[in-house]
Amino acid sequence: MALRNRLLLFLLALSTSTALAQTRGGALTIRTTLISPLIALLAGILILLVPRVLNYVVAIYLILIGLIGLFGV
Repeated sequence: MALRNRLLLFLLALSTSTALAQTRGGALTIRTTLISPLIALLAGILILLVPRVLNYVVAIYLILIGLIGLFGV
């Protein structure tokens, strides 16, 4: 429960100007328009830090972006 509250506070702190997350009656709604740039940023940092995992990072990135596009996570 504490982890959920920390995650909620983190997402709400990020959302001060970009409206990344909203709360409605205790439920958390995350806007998908900002998820793919965050995934791309994390993937790019991981590739820079550990270039040997490039194939895995690209594969995971493509799968996640595809799922977000299909299901609107």
